[in-house]
Amino acid sequence: MRIVVVTGMSGSGKNTAIKMLEDQGYYCVDNLPLRLIDKFMELLFAPGSEISKVCIGLDVRSDASFEYVMNVLQKLKEKGYNYEILFMDASDETLIRRYKESRRAHPLAPDGRVEDGIEKERRILEDIKAHANYVIDTSNLLTRELKEELVKIFQENQNYNSLFVSILSFGFKYGIPTDADLVFDVRFLPNPFYIDEMKHLTGNDALVHDYVMSFPQTQEFMKKLDDMVTYLIPFYVKEGKNQLVIAIGCTGGQHRSVTIADELYKALKDKGDYGLKLYHRDVDNRR
Repeated sequence: MRIVVVTGMSGSGKNTAIKMLEDQGYYCVDNLPLRLIDKFMELLFAPGSEISKVCIGLDVRSDASFEYVMNVLQKLKEKGYNYEILFMDASDETLIRRYKESRRAHPLAPDGRVEDGIEKERRILEDIKAHANYVIDTSNLLTRELKEELVKIFQENQNYNSLFVSILSFGFKYGIPTDADLVFDVRFLPNPFYIDEMKHLTGNDALVHDYVMSFPQTQEFMKKLDDMVTYLIPFYVKEGKNQLVIAIGCTGGQHRSVTIADELYKALKDKGDYGLKLYHRDVDNRR
């Protein structure tokens, strides 16, 4: 029997993940009180049970003693119940934005600031996150992309190292992305903006792409960038990092940065078992 314990930060997509696992054929129970987990396991393993895949959702709101969840889970292992832990996470900025958009109060700060509730929840969940088999950061994930990640892990049984790499193009005139881990400035490359037939195109257009890539310095830069990022990623995985944002910037975020981001995405696409996403923040901005 495959048992998956799903938990994580409120607002990170835990309930969505549970519903997706249910669609994959898992028998799902959400917000089960800790004191009932042991009995629930006994029923699952009782003679005649036909359930082969189980998902148990644990929520910080479901039990006042959630801080002791690792003790409960450890006792299950001692009794021979093997399980995997899926931890859903997101950046503080993302969680705050989601709470403000939904106009909901944080469960741990119903009458206070959302930031305070998030800080308290992170402390409570720190231990279980450290013991999680899978950590999925949904800060930059679309629902479709989350589903793809869950299918890889729990349906196709692919290796998963909990790192999701986002490659982002941007324009310096609109500000450096606040969540960027690595920032590369490609304003040293010749700018297609000053060529009339390319001024209103983007790096996604073949004419601009081929122009930017036609210079020796671009080719050399791409080789060095690919080598460095490929070298660094295993260390981020070893560190336990869940989200790596690589930001490529030019003046307006429409030509050079878009081309280089596209090229880096192609270079990394088939190199590892980490998640990979490409998006262009300022490609449609005009000033």
